[in-house]
Amino acid sequence: MRKVISTVLLVGGLLLLYFGYDEYNSLQSEVDQFFGGSGSDKAIWMLVGGAAATIGGFLGLLRGRDVL
Repeated sequence: MRKVISTVLLVGGLLLLYFGYDEYNSLQSEVDQFFGGSGSDKAIWMLVGGAAATIGGFLGLLRGRDVL
């Protein structure tokens, strides 16, 4: 059961990273960066959440092995 949760976290995190990166490079985010100096908050939170979920899922998959 732990491997299933870790795999879901890893895949979900990678998807969040992809969509966060895509959102960060969107036209709306470019306009926000031009006028406001930073990207959209949605994109940044998607990148942060995706990174955390990816790391958590990866570490969860490694936990069952004798690597760590």
